[in-house]
Amino acid sequence: SYQRARRGLGRTFQVTRVFQRMSVTQNLMVPALALSKISRSEVEERAHEVMAFLTIERLADENAQNLSGGQQKLLELGRVLMLDPDVIFLDEPFAGIDPIAVEDIQYIVAKLKLRNIGILITDHNVQETLSITDRAYLMFEGGILSDGTAEQLAEDEIVRKVYLGKN
Repeated sequence: SYQRARRGLGRTFQVTRVFQRMSVTQNLMVPALALSKISRSEVEERAHEVMAFLTIERLADENAQNLSGGQQKLLELGRVLMLDPDVIFLDEPFAGIDPIAVEDIQYIVAKLKLRNIGILITDHNVQETLSITDRAYLMFEGGILSDGTAEQLAEDEIVRKVYLGKN
């Protein structure tokens, strides 16, 4: 995984993997200290930039175990961002979080797209995911049911019936 990270690939997990007894700042610093050649002070400065980008500066000194599920998802994404990735794989970013956290993550994904960072999302929350994607592949029973833009998929009768539960 560290070789992939050095090549510009980052990923988050469906079930977050943060260091529970470390602060948000410390969590953010771990990957950069392990994989980059910049100084500790530069890593700490980068951590504060990432927290500002994610709008979680107020949580800097909070232990990860005290964060909500959505905040932990943001923290995990922040750890990926510490390595300045070209592509990020998000595994179920909307699973088990409240609607406000869903909106926060959607907003951050939109900002990452503006930075030309590629985002690949796997998720069961079709509507939340389609609202932020340029192109999607919808799977059903182990195969691709349909692909296209959100608008194309919304108009597809088979997708509406099978995947979105609408006629």
